[in-house]
Amino acid sequence: MTARVATLGEFGSSTPLRKAFLKWQCRVRQISMRGGAGRPDDAVTPTLYLPGHDEAFGRFVTVLNRAPAHSLTPEMTHMAARTNDPAQRRAAALEYFSAAYYQSAALFSDVLTATFPPGSIIAARIRKSQKVLLLFDAYAQRFTLSCRVWKLAPHNPLHEATVAHNTLFNPSLPPGIEVLGFEPDWNMSTSEPEIS
Repeated sequence: MTARVATLGEFGSSTPLRKAFLKWQCRVRQISMRGGAGRPDDAVTPTLYLPGHDEAFGRFVTVLNRAPAHSLTPEMTHMAARTNDPAQRRAAALEYFSAAYYQSAALFSDVLTATFPPGSIIAARIRKSQKVLLLFDAYAQRFTLSCRVWKLAPHNPLHEATVAHNTLFNPSLPPGIEVLGFEPDWNMSTSEPEIS
């Protein structure tokens, strides 16, 4: 992982495509929290393509994390620790993420993350490819992101934020969960309709 990504959770310059994608992701995630009870939809579960393959490898749920400088990981961890009741935890998370969490796209990292079980063969295959295409297609918008893939170390702020986020919705996450980071190359990524 590049030093900039490891530290800031950002890659490249603030291109119009990057800004548009982050703004769209914030909007669709807020819609999911407010109207869909936080259930992941097509806007947050991209189709993944491995290099040299026309057939989709699969779909998975992504997490959009705040950049480490704007992290609210301690708040999420505290929310999870307040109760052992999964329903109460989920209700608190929905209220939290439905409010102002996604209001400013500028606070977010463009490195998407996803969790996989320890020793996941799927995660190993994705990591081995080093680069993938992620296709987001929802709400009359399509983004095709060319991404480098990284396994995030447990001490990485984006790893910590991802685990804190997912624990709110799935309190039975196994220990040693694997978190992959997907770092977009905005010069090799596209959108439909095109962003200028």
